[in-house]
Amino acid sequence: MNATSADPAHGTAPDPGRIVLLTTSHRVAPGLLSWPAWQALRTADRVLCADGAHPQLPYLGEAGIRVEEASPAAEELVEACSGGRTVVVVATGEGEPALTDGLARLAGSGRVAMPELELLPASYDLPGARLLDLVQVMDRIRAECPWSSRRTHAGLAKYAIEEAYELVEAIEDGDRDELREELGDVLLQVVFHARIAEEDTEAPFSIDDVAAGIVAKLVHRHPHVFGDESATTPEEVREHWLRTKAEEKRRTSVTEGVPLGQPGLALAAKLASRVRTAGLQVPMPRGEGIGYELLALAARAEAEGTDPEAALRAAARAYRDAIREVEG
Repeated sequence: MNATSADPAHGTAPDPGRIVLLTTSHRVAPGLLSWPAWQALRTADRVLCADGAHPQLPYLGEAGIRVEEASPAAEELVEACSGGRTVVVVATGEGEPALTDGLARLAGSGRVAMPELELLPASYDLPGARLLDLVQVMDRIRAECPWSSRRTHAGLAKYAIEEAYELVEAIEDGDRDELREELGDVLLQVVFHARIAEEDTEAPFSIDDVAAGIVAKLVHRHPHVFGDESATTPEEVREHWLRTKAEEKRRTSVTEGVPLGQPGLALAAKLASRVRTAGLQVPMPRGEGIGYELLALAARAEAEGTDPEAALRAAARAYRDAIREVEG
């Protein structure tokens, strides 16, 4: 007789057994399960799964694990465990809420000897795994949404600028919830453009190509992190960055790569920064009018370590508050 089964001579109750609810992440390749999960599957008396098309099933079959396609009610599952048996339930994407709710009701009734219930994650999301969800959602929207399916890089350009400004505003406001939302909106622009780029007939690229490019750039420009060089101060880090960037770009002028379409104060400060970093002695152009005065102010602010664009925005916000005070 099984040591865990009922013993009529002594009146002992049967061992209620064990239920293992095995969960997996769809963001991890099927078949890549944790060692505790494989152990539970191999030692179980029965393995059940309600979804006959579950992506894990082919890999479990290759490992010699027999999986029954079944969706038992809570009472049936408890009965299946009676006598000390272990039943593993491979959860579907929804997580088996009907089953767990039913087990909770049985346990709450106090009338049933409940099996031990273990929730066993068989695979875990890595940091950044939710980005895969975003790529999948964007792919479907691009294919099925009448508006999104017709967008082009040029047509979306203005939204990238708008979202960047809204992100800056959230940072300046110090609103954490708003910051998280605006970061998502900026990220959407990147994923959207990358999805459109996949359809180009001459030079297609994907979000993976975009990510691979920035990873390679970051690694190359941080030899003090990924290489043999050392840097202990922010100034030394900046020196590494500028040197490796110059090697990559091979520019003939410090003005190359400075977008002329950016706001005027930011443009003036960027040019002044390039001149100062390169050690060039470039006199300010002479001219009359507010433009030349603003240029000089922007260059002075940059030399003093102040972002003139941010400084002007801060002053403008103070002006806005003053206006509202008068209005009020």
